[in-house]
Amino acid sequence: MTKVAIWCRHTGDNIIGIGAAIPWHVKSDFQRFRRITEGQTLVAGQKTYESFPGRTLPNRKIFVLTDDAGYEVADEKNHTAVHDIKFFKDYEGDLYIAGGATIYRLFMTGGGKLMPEIVVDCVYNGEIASEAVGLPVDITPCIDVLDAKYRQISADYEQDGITVRVLVRRGEFVDQNVLKRIVKAIEEGLN
Repeated sequence: MTKVAIWCRHTGDNIIGIGAAIPWHVKSDFQRFRRITEGQTLVAGQKTYESFPGRTLPNRKIFVLTDDAGYEVADEKNHTAVHDIKFFKDYEGDLYIAGGATIYRLFMTGGGKLMPEIVVDCVYNGEIASEAVGLPVDITPCIDVLDAKYRQISADYEQDGITVRVLVRRGEFVDQNVLKRIVKAIEEGLN
């Protein structure tokens, strides 16, 4: 099993959202996320899941991590509500962690069996939308772990004001097929 965290954070303050919204709209970032996660199994928190158009993403299995014991998913065939992160400690397949901030923190600080082996760190260098309403949502604790326990293994890819880099956890074996697929998905978007 390989766990991959993928996020886009704002440079300097590590904000990934304002209230329930992403405070920028960069089409190539959404396309990159789609290419990297297509055909994969995602883990998303309830708020993130509910932000997906129609509460789904085509061609993906989705685990929704929620405290709501009665939570109903939009597609019972492809989506599953999970109520305890420990479920993922012994999960056999690859997992792509899609957020939000609480979910990233649970995985990044959850110990060896939960920590992602690979992180796709996207850093938005532009302005936050001035009309964004709500409290800032940041992933600074995750970036602290990233800085201490991961090493960059890719070039910096620049596109539309976003710098993308791939990092792996130090001392960890990384499935080369997963890594190659991620890098290929990133590079395909640059053409």
